[in-house]
Amino acid sequence: MAATANRSTPAAEPRLGLRERKKIKTRMAIRKATYRLIEEQGYDATTIEQIAEAAEVSPSTVFRYFPTKEDIVITDEYDPILEEELRARPVDEPLLESLRHVVHSALERSMSGEYETPEEMRLRARLMVEVPAVRSRMNESLSVTGQMMCRVVAERTGRTPGDLEVRVYCMSVVGALMEASRYWAEHGQQGDLGEYVARALNVLEHGLPQRKSGAS
Repeated sequence: MAATANRSTPAAEPRLGLRERKKIKTRMAIRKATYRLIEEQGYDATTIEQIAEAAEVSPSTVFRYFPTKEDIVITDEYDPILEEELRARPVDEPLLESLRHVVHSALERSMSGEYETPEEMRLRARLMVEVPAVRSRMNESLSVTGQMMCRVVAERTGRTPGDLEVRVYCMSVVGALMEASRYWAEHGQQGDLGEYVARALNVLEHGLPQRKSGAS
């Protein structure tokens, strides 16, 4: 999940090289094989050896891309995309508006099946709730997304990525997105995930209003 190069306009973005495209293709093949096996036989019964065979790669190749089975489930291609799109937003745009835009764009990509199908996205969300090892690894991985966001936010605000205020703000955003996804999964993936995300970001923007007495 390496960061992409800075750019000033969308047109300035270089196309991914052949090597990087092959890496993405291999990662996607491994993930799709994993999702298929988990759907068929469950998470615990699925082994790295089975995943490698289904993806037509060696077990060592699986481990080269994903250190653990949990990483196969939680890793995606979206951090570099989010970083690119955040950097491409107008510098005078309110920061939270930029975040709303790129998160909405990421959700659209998810539902379009560009990197994973909606069914795979739903399975991943369900595993995050049902499998403690996946949930624990997901919580650990949040720091990677948070660090990416800190770099971009620091540039936008004239601060440094290590500033306490930058770190608090960015990890609050990452936590809000995570809780929106978890809430969606815990409620049987009913309702609109995009609406839950919008509600989560609204809390960051406006705070938590006190519920009126008698309100449902």
